[in-house]
Amino acid sequence: MAGSTNPLTLREQEVLRSAAGGGSVKEIAAAVHLSQGTVRNHLSAIIGKLHARNRHDAARQAAENGWI
Repeated sequence: MAGSTNPLTLREQEVLRSAAGGGSVKEIAAAVHLSQGTVRNHLSAIIGKLHARNRHDAARQAAENGWI
């Protein structure tokens, strides 16, 4: 995926940037001012878009590509 166009929305980037720190869904939700359910939805969408194994893999991929 290196060199690819960023498939993530600005909000997804914000959520993933917060998730990269390893916080819980509750902590991420508080940091980005969203409900926990919305954070879970964003994380699911991100994982699907990046074909990642989990949110940590998604954060790694996004960081490697300069998206977060």
